[in-house]
Amino acid sequence: MTGITRRVLVSLILFGLAVPGAASAQDAIRPDLAGVARGDGWSVVNRAASVGKEGGRVVTTLDGRSGDGVAWLDGVDFHDGTIELLIRGRNDPGRSFVGVAFRGVDDETYDAVYFRPFNFVADNDLSRSHMVQYISHPVNTWSKLRAEHTGQYEKPLASPPNPDEFFRARIVIEKPTVRVYVGDDTEPSLVVDELTNRDGGRVGLWVGNGSGGSFADLVLRPMGG
Repeated sequence: MTGITRRVLVSLILFGLAVPGAASAQDAIRPDLAGVARGDGWSVVNRAASVGKEGGRVVTTLDGRSGDGVAWLDGVDFHDGTIELLIRGRNDPGRSFVGVAFRGVDDETYDAVYFRPFNFVADNDLSRSHMVQYISHPVNTWSKLRAEHTGQYEKPLASPPNPDEFFRARIVIEKPTVRVYVGDDTEPSLVVDELTNRDGGRVGLWVGNGSGGSFADLVLRPMGG
C-alpha cells in the first residue's frame, strides 16, 4: 500500500465511510493522543496540552485554568456508538472535572459526560450523589439541571475508583439515550435522555472550570461500523 493510499484509507475510515475490504478497520477508531500536544489531528481550546508515556500508554494531559476546556478530535462526525477511554482527575474538591464532550457543534455548543473524582471519596451522601454528570451546553449547565431536575442528570457510582488514578469509562450513545459505565460494571451508573436534537457532532476530551485532567486509550466504536 502506498503512502497516499494509506492516508486516503485512514481518512475514509475516520469519516465512517464504507471502504471495500476495510470492514475490520471500521470496527474501532483509535485516535493518536500524542497529536493533541502538537495540534496534529486535534484542536485544543482554552488549555495547553502535554503528552507522555505511562506503563507503555500514551497519556495526554490538559492543564487547569479558568473556564471549561476541550481537545476536539478533528475530522470525525460521531453519531451513535461507544466512546471508551481511561480518565484521571484528582482528589481536589471543586477543582477536578474530567470527561468527554460529544454532539459538538462549536466550542460552546456540545453535550458532555464528566466525573467529579473528589466525590468518589466524599464523606456524605449528597456529595456522593454527584460523582458523574451529564450536561448539554450552552443551555443545560450542571447548575441548571441540578436545580430543575435534582438527581436526574447526576448520579453516584456503584464502585467508585481511586480519585487520583486512571479509571476506565465507557459512554454508550444510542439516541436518545446515553449510558455511562465505569470500570468492569455491567450496569450503567448514569442513564439519561439527551437534551439535544442533534444526531452527530464532534468528540473531545473535556475538563471543567479550573480543572486539568489526563486521558489515555481512547477508542471510538461507531454503531453499525
